[in-house]
Amino acid sequence: MNDRVSIITPSYNTARFLRETIECVLAQTYTNWEMLIVDDCSTDETDDVIAAFADERIRYFKNDRNRGAAYSRNYALRQARGRWIAFLDSDDLWLPDKLEKQIRFMEENGYAFSYTNYVEMDEAGNRLPVLWTGPKKIGAFRMRLFNFMGCLTVMYDSRVVGLLQIADLKKRNDYAMWIQASKKAAAYLLPETLAVYRVRSGGSITNRSQSPLRLVKYHYALWRTGEKKNPVSALFWTAVNLACGFLKKKIYRKKSES
Repeated sequence: MNDRVSIITPSYNTARFLRETIECVLAQTYTNWEMLIVDDCSTDETDDVIAAFADERIRYFKNDRNRGAAYSRNYALRQARGRWIAFLDSDDLWLPDKLEKQIRFMEENGYAFSYTNYVEMDEAGNRLPVLWTGPKKIGAFRMRLFNFMGCLTVMYDSRVVGLLQIADLKKRNDYAMWIQASKKAAAYLLPETLAVYRVRSGGSITNRSQSPLRLVKYHYALWRTGEKKNPVSALFWTAVNLACGFLKKKIYRKKSES
């Protein structure tokens, strides 16, 4: 297996953002990559957006029916041919040197799992004064406390972590993946801002607009269904996640220049 990066990109009705997302991948200084876009039966112009790019590194797949982001990520991971696995949702962006810097960081330090800082933008693409960072090292236990990593910043070495396949969770499926990966390798922070997360009011691949009741529901499903914990244990870890989510906002949410 060579040093190709496989970029996992689920999509659903994000045609108005997808062109910019693909363009930020094409602009990467590290060019040995493949972008696996798995569309979940979009009803917008996603097909037309993809067709406009004549680059054999972009691999486009379509689900036979609407199945959700977990299924789409699982499918893309089974098709991936690269050593390095990276994640970029179809409405988010990377800085041009994201892949180059992250691979160098991992190779120079012998890391198999890493993530970076990221900033936020609004739905129209305007930068917001919010920067997210996290712990320098996240082992298997700390990973269970909360999802400290932005999905768009994560990369791991498939030679160490292997093929990840997660339960069919409606939400928190990226977190379920990191929990699995942390059993094989600790995640290390590259403390540079290399990605931009689009905050959307609705319809996002990773929407944050959730009521407290839904947060409880999704975290409980993660532990009960995803990690196959008994009900008491699932409730315990749900409570831990909610508490640590509050602490994350206090400790790792910083102000940045918009």
